[in-house]
Amino acid sequence: KTSSYTLAVGDVGKYVQVGSGGAITIPNGVFSEGDVISIFNNTTGSRTITCSITTAYIAGVNTDKSSMTLLTRGVATILFISSTLCVVSGSVS
Repeated sequence: KTSSYTLAVGDVGKYVQVGSGGAITIPNGVFSEGDVISIFNNTTGSRTITCSITTAYIAGVNTDKSSMTLLTRGVATILFISSTLCVVSGSVS
């Protein structure tokens, strides 16, 4: 994706590749418990993941995030605990 992209149910079990100028939004109320999506940043710069979902955590951190930074050539995996809660692990801050 080379522009803003909102994750969709069709992305479950797949990966989304973010290119130059791309940004990802995690929507609220769309995914189900156990759904997983991976994101790959195929650029030389960081990309933003916007968390429109009610609650989003970085794995191992107890702070709700409204956005995260996906590092260059990094991979982030999003695990949905419910339609309003997800945990993101990988190359994010």
